[in-house]
Amino acid sequence: MLPSVNFCGIEITRLTIGNNPFSGHSYIPKKYTRDEMLDYYTAERICETLFEAEKCGINTYQALACPFIYRVIRQYRNNGGKMNIIFQTHSAIDLNYSLRQLLPLEPVAIYLQGAVTDGLIESGEIDVLKDKIRLLRETGLPIGLSTHRPEHLLMSEREGWDVDFYMACLYNARRPVREDEKGYVSNDCGHIVFYPEDRFITYKAINSTKKPCIAYKILAGGQIFNGGDKRTVLRECFREIYENIKPGDIATIGVFQRDENQLRENTDILRETLT
Repeated sequence: MLPSVNFCGIEITRLTIGNNPFSGHSYIPKKYTRDEMLDYYTAERICETLFEAEKCGINTYQALACPFIYRVIRQYRNNGGKMNIIFQTHSAIDLNYSLRQLLPLEPVAIYLQGAVTDGLIESGEIDVLKDKIRLLRETGLPIGLSTHRPEHLLMSEREGWDVDFYMACLYNARRPVREDEKGYVSNDCGHIVFYPEDRFITYKAINSTKKPCIAYKILAGGQIFNGGDKRTVLRECFREIYENIKPGDIATIGVFQRDENQLRENTDILRETLT
């Protein structure tokens, strides 16, 4: 198993596998399109990917709380899958209904989707956001708040919102001053440009929190691979991340396994980096 930490009372590897590619979220559409990802990632292939993640030493899958993924998780577990499940809520589904559907799958934690968090804060609906946090708290699970904006993470920490951990995006694609923000909010991932200077703003916010954090978009949706040797880029990326997040924090990564075993490559390099 990869090196792990006690994350809200659960042993979690310092790298987890995320869900975005399974749902067709491509941030490099000139290389991989949304349709290519959706066509490749059938339920069977997602299960294969989860088992490969286990073989590579990852012990946790951060899953989207939607009916298709529920069936995938059942198939994965019926075939002997052992990874922990941390659920991300899905904005397209009523939260009360969603919680009734996902709790029988015995997740170890749950967090509010970043677009929901950011949208409610940006529109001034803090009371609605806190109501959703209360619903999550009633599950009895460790609960988290995801955000793409470091100032929202700091707002929660400063005001003492009732959450146990944060999901912190390393790249702030929601800045209103950027044209790409409109594309991001409309879920047109291909229009997003991730700016490298954002990372250190988010690292600073992460280190300002007492609660554990999960860093995501750590490879800028694949945009960091813009020339240069891929393994060198990965090695430098992992080194930077784990030097700049707290010792008890973790990171998550999405993979597209069609053309190469990205899981094996990522975890091999991460082991070198962490040791």
